[in-house]
Amino acid sequence: MHQAARGEGASALPVSDADADLKARQGGGGSPMIATLSAELVRSALDSAPDATVLVDSQGRIVFTNQQLLVLFGYTREEVRGQSVELLIPERFRAQHIGHRSGFAAETRTRPMGAGLELYARRKDGSEFPVEISLSPIQDAGATLVAAAIRDVTDRKRVQQELIAARAAAERARQVADQAREVADRANQAKSRFLATASHDLRQPLQSLSLLNGTLRRLVEHPDAQEALAQQDKAIDAMSRLLNALLDISKLESGAIKPDRADFSLAGLFEELRQEFSAMALDKGLRLAISAPASSVHSDRSLVGQILRNLLSNAVKYTRTGSVSLRSLPTTNGVRIEVIDTGIGIPAHQLQFIYDEFYQVGVPTNSSRDGYGLGLSIVQRLIALLELKLEVRSEVGAGSVFALELPLGRAALGATPQGPAEAPVPQPASAPRVLLVEDDPAVRNATRMLLKVEGFQVLTAGSLAEARAQASQHPELDLLVTDYHLSNDETGTQVIAALRQDLGKPLKAVLITGDTSSAVKELERDERLRLARKPIHAEDLLTLLKSLLAT
Repeated sequence: MHQAARGEGASALPVSDADADLKARQGGGGSPMIATLSAELVRSALDSAPDATVLVDSQGRIVFTNQQLLVLFGYTREEVRGQSVELLIPERFRAQHIGHRSGFAAETRTRPMGAGLELYARRKDGSEFPVEISLSPIQDAGATLVAAAIRDVTDRKRVQQELIAARAAAERARQVADQAREVADRANQAKSRFLATASHDLRQPLQSLSLLNGTLRRLVEHPDAQEALAQQDKAIDAMSRLLNALLDISKLESGAIKPDRADFSLAGLFEELRQEFSAMALDKGLRLAISAPASSVHSDRSLVGQILRNLLSNAVKYTRTGSVSLRSLPTTNGVRIEVIDTGIGIPAHQLQFIYDEFYQVGVPTNSSRDGYGLGLSIVQRLIALLELKLEVRSEVGAGSVFALELPLGRAALGATPQGPAEAPVPQPASAPRVLLVEDDPAVRNATRMLLKVEGFQVLTAGSLAEARAQASQHPELDLLVTDYHLSNDETGTQVIAALRQDLGKPLKAVLITGDTSSAVKELERDERLRLARKPIHAEDLLTLLKSLLAT
């Protein structure tokens, strides 16, 4: 094999046929410098190639390596020059490779090595790595050399493995998601079956209570008994609303509720809402303003009524002072209905949560809760079902406005006049005057009814500040009945101490509590203080009050 005249690398580089032809055309031995320059040019081109390249003679000896191969395998030129090409192959493949090399010599053509096989090379340090090899025959001075271009495919293999792993993970995730959907579907079906059963089994006793209540209201005539039965009816109605709310959410989620759209009078619906919410607003000292629009709209009357009931209930619940209004305004395409309150308002960062189940604005954990946080969740689902849009504007401390627009109907009906408010039943001036302090409206109303029926004059308060205000206006109080745990970390003992100080006398008091802690057990008692444990029967409470007043 012809060797170049100079240079370390040139001594291992065969001279191409083009160099030999150039010497012949120069008429003799030619110029060594020209041959050397040609060899250097070839070496430079090979060193510039992107892949590691090795030239091997017919005996399998390495006659040339470019710089990329030396870097890739970690050898120097002196270490590989003249060595068997199997030096670059893992030991376990070397014997087999000799046979493949002989087969290529018998059929020399450009082709990839080991097509379809996993090929590996071996570095000087013994580490192995995956490769792709392209083989090309080269003729030099009558001898056949083989050029092998070697490409490290470690990164490609890693990416392929990562893709395979990612696809496998995605398939596992899909299977898990499918299983989760099946579990969720079964859970929804089970929930639907449960709620359907609960709907029947819970409605039955509620229906019995409602019928019994209606019977008693027809049998008794005393105003106090009628009021007590009316409060009982409200309690039954509250139980029914909670059950209906849970069932409604289930039905709306399952698509069981279908809207029945028709023309209906807003006046009639608004009058129903007036009658339903007047007592609730009056009990909180709020002004309820409901206009009677002379217009009809086209939608589902029952579902629209449910939306407005939930909005009004929330407005009353979150309004401490001021008013709650329900009004309608004509628009270009229909009627805009607004529920407006002067309540606590909703902070901007909480607006996104108001439609979540059991979420209540500004209600801390373990505090007295008015409602269940389901109303707006139902409203949102009904709005979507009726294909309406609900707008909300709110400002903390200034109140909120909930508005929806309904399409016009074909008729406009007049408003039903509002009936006169029921006059309060006067109490005899000689009856003992009791101040009842309880932050739970339901318990407060139930206790107030019991005391009124028994002949007491009852004043009510829900907090220490309200109790002090009542005592200031009615210093002639005979008795204080207070719950132990009140809102905002206030206690009944604080109420007793404050009122005794304000009135300047040892006011007789009954402290009602379900707390069994040592703090309650160690309360200082005197002859003008009684402790009552929850639950206390009506007769026991009345006996306790009478005995205390008699001392």
